[in-house]
Amino acid sequence: MTVVGLDDTDSRERGMCTTYVAKTIADRLERAGATVSRLVLVRLNPAVEYKTRGNAALAIHTDCDPEKAFEVARECLESLAETADERTHPGLIVADHSPAEPPTDVSEFARRAIRSHLERTDATALIDRHGYYSWHAGNGRGRIGALAAIGAWRELEEWTSERISYRESDRWGTPREVDPESVFAAADSEYPRVWDTVDRGEDETVCVPHTPGPILYGIRGDDPDSIGRVAEMIESEPVASSRLFVTNQGTDVHLRDGSLESVRDGRAYRVDGRVASEPETRRGGHVFVTIEGIRDDEGETRPSLECAAFEPTKRFRDRVRALRVGDRLTVCGEVSRGTLKLEKFAVRELVETERVTPTCPDCGRRMESAGRNQGYRCRDCKTSTDEKVPVAIERDLEEGWYEVPPCARRHVAKPLVRGGFDAPTHPER
Repeated sequence: MTVVGLDDTDSRERGMCTTYVAKTIADRLERAGATVSRLVLVRLNPAVEYKTRGNAALAIHTDCDPEKAFEVARECLESLAETADERTHPGLIVADHSPAEPPTDVSEFARRAIRSHLERTDATALIDRHGYYSWHAGNGRGRIGALAAIGAWRELEEWTSERISYRESDRWGTPREVDPESVFAAADSEYPRVWDTVDRGEDETVCVPHTPGPILYGIRGDDPDSIGRVAEMIESEPVASSRLFVTNQGTDVHLRDGSLESVRDGRAYRVDGRVASEPETRRGGHVFVTIEGIRDDEGETRPSLECAAFEPTKRFRDRVRALRVGDRLTVCGEVSRGTLKLEKFAVRELVETERVTPTCPDCGRRMESAGRNQGYRCRDCKTSTDEKVPVAIERDLEEGWYEVPPCARRHVAKPLVRGGFDAPTHPER
């Protein structure tokens, strides 16, 4: 077997898409008589600053001779990669082993690329050690993702699927013609096996991109047959071609379990804490809240962490605004500049009472302070009490998991509808 890995062929402004380059390579290999068993789309660390839109690396699993596969793949990258963009640095690696049997250090490299920051030298050292075929343009940063894609099949346990349909090339860069009503109807027909096709709350067809690249739409889910049925129901401009990709999208594999003491910029975490500040809406509609560690026996607190629900997360911000000081949470997201960008959170324990100034048992009026540390009293009735009293409060939240809507979901973040969470879920559709 042979594994072809590639990355960093697209441009934010000029378009292109690494999935399209991989599809083109697979097509040419098949025309040359080789068998392609699968195409693998691996989403890498979403916190990497130099990433393109989705930070995707691709692998092609084939029985083609590795030297021939390298020749075909190199020709495709040289002709299709948007190297006119100075930020595009494509990389290609071809390995002559089974996708399930890469060296251990290569498979471990894949997980590190999803959860950490790596340097080009980290990749080139392994390429040289194992004698892989390699090509790059620019500074060759794409070799990091290409090598991660080669090791991913062995390293990762959970996979989903995406069927990507591509436009005719003369339509690239023009507005896409896709009937929204057909997309919503198709999405409803196979939900929840197929997810994040639309955002009903925002009335948005999430599966249809807005970039100038070759993709017409991409349908994601757990069942390839259901995905195919959804794609067939969509009414649109002509589809030039389609390919099914196996992917780590929707799996939360980027999250590492951490603590408030251990979080670092450029990584994504799942951490526990208690709400320490009232949620604050700042300029631009962004909502911020601070969590702190659970108090220990000495009454000291652990480090705090600011969390943010930015404006693009839309209605999710109302969930954050509904938090109160003292609520216990598990929060998930990428940390950047000391702030965790919320992707989802779980309410573990809600504050259900608050202490208020007591009312007079005789006249029913609110008591007044009797002075510092003197309790409360009713001046008319001469009644008094030592402290505030607890009263029940209504909450707009329940215990369980809450998430950003589909329109704001990171590719690798796991939608609640997929299940497998440790508390009740409140999925967004």
